[in-house]
Amino acid sequence: MTSPDLFKLDNRVVAVVGAGSGIGEAVARGAARQGARVICLDLDAATASSTADRIRAASGAADSRALDITDSAAVDAVLQNISAAHGRLDAVVCTPAINVRKKIVDYTDEEFDRVVRVNLKGTFNVVRAAGRVMLPRGTGSIVVFSSIRAQVIEPGQSVYASTKAAIVQLVRTAAAEFGPSGIRVNAIGPGIVETPLTAQIKAKPEWYAAYANKSVFKRWASAEEMVGPTLFLISDAASYVTGTILFADGGWLAADGRFTPPGM
Repeated sequence: MTSPDLFKLDNRVVAVVGAGSGIGEAVARGAARQGARVICLDLDAATASSTADRIRAASGAADSRALDITDSAAVDAVLQNISAAHGRLDAVVCTPAINVRKKIVDYTDEEFDRVVRVNLKGTFNVVRAAGRVMLPRGTGSIVVFSSIRAQVIEPGQSVYASTKAAIVQLVRTAAAEFGPSGIRVNAIGPGIVETPLTAQIKAKPEWYAAYANKSVFKRWASAEEMVGPTLFLISDAASYVTGTILFADGGWLAADGRFTPPGM
């Protein structure tokens, strides 16, 4: 296989969870451009359908379905159905997450449960269901989304950061369990990305600028900039990559502060 072909997804069936907006939408469209048949999955059926429509309008192949990742039976059924309908399921990408920014002492039980249910249980449901589909075939790639918050935090991020750190351990465990059957499992760790999840930050100029300045590029990422790292992990270019997290954070974790020493 030649180098350009390593990144091709021709004839692959790729399910993207969270394809209705943000990073998920960008990844779905990017996978289609690389030749994949993309199944757009989202809690919001209308936005998933809209993404599929845009892919087809650009001469790509796409279908869409509604999916609530907190419903384990539904996740199993949808991924099994996709595999049965298309005769294969080569890759699953899971992007959804929610955040409630509060100090630990102010967090309610309901808020804790909601963030954990979506971010950790939902991701677990997708990884488990994808494994159940892929293991009998002996091939496949699973990519889920963690965050820089798996390693560094700020006040108000206790539960979100905990779920993102837990996702890394989930990925490692799944890689160890699924690897002997030929299944790869990895995570993406974005920095700050312009998506609906971060709209409240963008709306506050001082907060927005502080995050931009933490990146060594002095800017936020676009959702499109998460496409390349994700497609790398589901492509043959990453055939020996599993159990890891690929940080796409603009150098956020590389630089430990905002202060530049005098004379530098």
